[in-house]
Amino acid sequence: MSRNRILLVVGLFAVLLLGLTTCGVNRIPTAEENAKAKWADVQNMYQRRSDLIPNLVATVRAAATQERTVLREVTEARASASRVQVTGDQLTDPAAMARFGEAQQRLTLSLQRLQEAYPELRTNENFLSLQDEIAGTENRVGDARRLYNEAVRDYNVTIRTFPTVLAARIIYGAQPMVNYEADQRAQRAPDVGAAFGNSQ
Repeated sequence: MSRNRILLVVGLFAVLLLGLTTCGVNRIPTAEENAKAKWADVQNMYQRRSDLIPNLVATVRAAATQERTVLREVTEARASASRVQVTGDQLTDPAAMARFGEAQQRLTLSLQRLQEAYPELRTNENFLSLQDEIAGTENRVGDARRLYNEAVRDYNVTIRTFPTVLAARIIYGAQPMVNYEADQRAQRAPDVGAAFGNSQ
């Protein structure tokens, strides 16, 4: 091989390396790991909510043992929500994200029915404390979902814009991640009257 040819190969290699460093090759895994960390935060908040429910159920049982149906719904919804998990590798799977969202929405609705079905519990100090804990956790769940969606947006923009799109496709085979979306039922206001049998 001639000296000129060697210099040409070395030069092309240097240009290729420079191109890779400027095309965001390091931004992609950073954005992906950030989104996965935010998803872990979402799951952590849902776990916190799930951990509070046995205490809430025990408090309600002590105050109103005659109402087993609502308690059973909450317990079953918690068990169902605990079984449906989404790993960091499934964040690009819309079906897995939808299953997770549906399970969490069922638990949210059962908790709402529990709170609506027991007006006499509003005077119970333990119930009020647990209700505050769950309400605070629900707020943290909302914040965690919002931060996850922001991280997903950043990741998806990163893998779709030039020049990082080159590294995303060639090196990582990156796929867009799925945003956490509210269940369709969350778009409608709850029918409080139906909880008390007053629905028309």
